[in-house]
Amino acid sequence: MLKSIKRILKSNVLFTVGLIICIAWIVLVIFAGVISPCDPLAQDLTVKLQAPSGAHIFGTDNFGRDIFSRVLYGGRLSILAGVLAVVFACLIGSIYGAIAGYVGGLVDDIMMRLSELIMAFPTIILAIVITSALGSSMFNTMIALVIVAWPSYARLMRSVVLSVKENEYITAAEALGASRWRVLFKEIIPNSISSVLVMATTDFGNQILLFSTLSFLGLGSAPPTPEWGMMVSDGMNYFNKFWIAGFPGLAIFTMAMGANFVGDGLRDLLDPKLRKKL
Repeated sequence: MLKSIKRILKSNVLFTVGLIICIAWIVLVIFAGVISPCDPLAQDLTVKLQAPSGAHIFGTDNFGRDIFSRVLYGGRLSILAGVLAVVFACLIGSIYGAIAGYVGGLVDDIMMRLSELIMAFPTIILAIVITSALGSSMFNTMIALVIVAWPSYARLMRSVVLSVKENEYITAAEALGASRWRVLFKEIIPNSISSVLVMATTDFGNQILLFSTLSFLGLGSAPPTPEWGMMVSDGMNYFNKFWIAGFPGLAIFTMAMGANFVGDGLRDLLDPKLRKKL
């Protein structure tokens, strides 16, 4: 595995770039308290709407707050939201899809019709409706992200499980008297999870984009807490001050792009057919 990773880092430039971007952002947001030159909530109207300079490398917003500091602290919420949404959606969807695929029959039909019912709605519209119904808050936004994301993991896991459960080692485990739950969690899910993990890595960037979109619409964290989507929304009122929306928008773009590059690289690593070529 380590040799394959080294080969991918050498041969797949985009994977290497994506990994560097993701690690860099994670380090920056973790150590935001050390790196940040200013308090992200501190207001100074004497320096409001200043362009990027030596004193404020990303400029200041309409309240005189340092945008660089707010981007660093805002990344904590955006990246955390993406991680939590992917983890819970992957966990729920994987178990749900694995049960549906392994049990099969009427149970499979009913469970997958439910997931398809959720997927029938446009993702962003459904997320907006759920968040609006529950109320605007970080917690409710996270619930909305998980609800709209888990069916995709369920469908992928089900499709993989339908193939895996036909293997001889599954038949052997059942013949030896292993319970269906043991077969499911000890044999089927561990041998089906690689495809879901690749999807989770790629979906991480999508969840950051979706969370930022909801925050842009005022359905995320409450101001003045810095968050990338909300910062872009604030900058829409100042089109001639590109730095207000530009830098948080660039942060969203680079993080999402990096996550997608890493996802593509992991697909190459975990797919047996592609791994043989590395």
